[in-house]
Amino acid sequence: MTRSQPLTQPHTLPTAAPEPDYNCSFCPRLVAFHEANRQAHPDWHNGPVASFGDPQARLLIVGLAPGLQGANKTARPFTGDYAGDLLYATLEKFGLSKGTYAARPDDGLTLHDVMITNAVRCVPPQNKPTPAEINTCRPFLKGRIDALPKLTHMLALGRIAHESVLRMGGYKLSQYPFGHASRHVLDGVTLFDSYHCSRYNTNTRRLTVEMFEGVFAQITDELKSA
Repeated sequence: MTRSQPLTQPHTLPTAAPEPDYNCSFCPRLVAFHEANRQAHPDWHNGPVASFGDPQARLLIVGLAPGLQGANKTARPFTGDYAGDLLYATLEKFGLSKGTYAARPDDGLTLHDVMITNAVRCVPPQNKPTPAEINTCRPFLKGRIDALPKLTHMLALGRIAHESVLRMGGYKLSQYPFGHASRHVLDGVTLFDSYHCSRYNTNTRRLTVEMFEGVFAQITDELKSA
């Protein structure tokens, strides 16, 4: 499958780099939260978390935001918390990673044909970004997508990630409803949905390992046949 048209529509969002600067100050509440955490935990990352993966990836996974004691601490998406344990184990099973995930950024893990990012790059209090913060960070999502020359597929982990992708491209949410294992064909990119691989969702059985792997099976089948 080739990317015939850009996912984002003209003039939808301002041009932005793929990654925000460490001292990004666009969201005052998130900046204040970072500053408080820097005081409490000076050895943590406590800043915007950059995307991680293959710069030639055909698949981009979009999460919600860094976890307080996960990516906010380790500076790598989904690293150091339960959601990462499930995500990286699944990537390994489907041949999308090399090395061993050890929940730290220096474990030597690399990704193949996939990149991981977040709709909001800074950790929010109670893991709940505001609508304004999601909107403010969306240009970086656009920048990340535009910087992937071979992108054909995306996986949104949760409704917020799903809606941020659609709003970025100017698509009507009602025409592309979120649902686990849903598949949406956008302009040159196929968007899949999954419930977020959080501990809460797996503990409540809203998302099982089998359900999560089922989505990856669909995506990798399409990538292999492209």
